[in-house]
Amino acid sequence: MLATLNKYRVTFLVGLQSNLIYRVNFAVRGFFSFFHLIVVFILWGAAYAGSPLIGGFNFAQTFTYFVALLVAQFMIGAFNEDYQISEEIRGGMINQFLLKPVNYFAYRFSIYVAARLVTGLLILLPLIVSLPLIGEHLVLPADPWRLAVGLPALFLSAIIQFGIAYCFGLLSFWFLEIQGFVILSMALESVLGGQIFPLDLMPEWLFRVSQFLPYYYQMYFPVAIFTGRLNDPSAALVGLGIQACWAVIILGIGAMLWRRGLRLHTAVGG
Repeated sequence: MLATLNKYRVTFLVGLQSNLIYRVNFAVRGFFSFFHLIVVFILWGAAYAGSPLIGGFNFAQTFTYFVALLVAQFMIGAFNEDYQISEEIRGGMINQFLLKPVNYFAYRFSIYVAARLVTGLLILLPLIVSLPLIGEHLVLPADPWRLAVGLPALFLSAIIQFGIAYCFGLLSFWFLEIQGFVILSMALESVLGGQIFPLDLMPEWLFRVSQFLPYYYQMYFPVAIFTGRLNDPSAALVGLGIQACWAVIILGIGAMLWRRGLRLHTAVGG
């Protein structure tokens, strides 16, 4: 057990070192991402100009939601893991994992965690710099239960984020190009994951439907807990249960794709 943990600890450290090489790129990306918040500020400011409340939330609450969403994206978002997995399959680099006692999922997840640690810390820099400008428009509820439920929700969101990227990457066992699948998934995530607008602003029936889809739990769910858009602790616990079910389902699909993909794989290259 200790030897196994040490094996993936080394993988994590290697991933951390490789991502630190590009820390300037991540930092610049983080700073430029705040230009998106400027657009959000202007658009939603105009929307709130005619009404103090939209969907029962004021401007500060909605703007806080988008700031928290941006931070969460850098902390748990799977940016290009699907393409990296696809390249390893198509380039034959995956062959080395078939000959060594290394679990490929654990290997890729260790690298994902290392990358998100770097991007998650670097996004704090532009946030701190911009606080004097946006601080008065940020408001976070301080209910103790939010931390107790929100942290597990954030962890499960990371599992779902990586799990979906892992599954799309494994499609390279069957398809030469996965870009179309990834773009479709990103489009669905943007709308049904609350990245364009808070999901609670959708029609009631559509919002209820979205709560049974995995995209709801990729970003919106943990962010809604921390920013006060979800105020019922019992509803949050129910959502946590559904989120856990989706995490298990997605991981199960990933394991199935891996097993079936290996049956088709021809070990060439690597």
